Amino acid sequence: MKLFVSYDFLPKHSGTQAAVVMDHFGIGFETGQHVIADDLELPVEPGDVVCFTGPSGSGKSSLMRAAAESLTGVLDIDSLELGDKILVDTLSIPVEESMRSLSACGLGEAQLILRTPAELSDGQRYRFRLALGLSRQPQWLLADEFTATLDRTLAKVVAFNIRRTASRTGTGFLLATTNEIALHLRFPLPLECRATRIARSSSTSASGLQSGKSKLRCPSPSPAHQRARLMPVLVCQPSPCSGTFP
Repeated sequence: MKLFVSYDFLPKHSGTQAAVVMDHFGIGFETGQHVIADDLELPVEPGDVVCFTGPSGSGKSSLMRAAAESLTGVLDIDSLELGDKILVDTLSIPVEESMRSLSACGLGEAQLILRTPAELSDGQRYRFRLALGLSRQPQWLLADEFTATLDRTLAKVVAFNIRRTASRTGTGFLLATTNEIALHLRFPLPLECRATRIARSSSTSASGLQSGKSKLRCPSPSPAHQRARLMPVLVCQPSPCSGTFP
């Protein structure tokens, strides 16, 4: 799979307060194109668990969704309607499988299984979205901000169960989360991609400095990694562009 992800900076008109900011920092509006990934080769196969990770604003969600557009059978858990039925009744699979899916997503307590989505906390509702998505048996399940609302212990449990579920069912996962969370989840055999400044856009700021254009370069996995097919991790970092806030 090859990914091309970019967006154009929109034309803007300077207002009074924007002019103060530009004068204070000696910058102008960004123009041209911001490239997140250019001809990025991503070795994804059915049943993989792929985690895009990096700081906020690094482009991990954009990369994940671009990867999703290149695949078929992708279900975004944010698109799921939770309804108002009891959790175990909402999953349209046999009760044993429902309880197994809920437990794998950290909802194994009997009282929780008998609640409705409206009676769950934000973290519990996120886990229910994972379980509900799994019950639909998609080829790929997409989850942005993966485990961001969970404590680290529970996040590790959910991540471990996600890996087991992928191995057992063949369902692939596209996940995006922060570096700090990914560090605690300990994804095995990471495939790291880092943003590097490779060119400059056509724009020039008020101070005469140009903004950088960045793309991701991804090292090819070793043959051992290719055989293992274990959770590749893309580490995204925003490119340091001149003329930005210090």
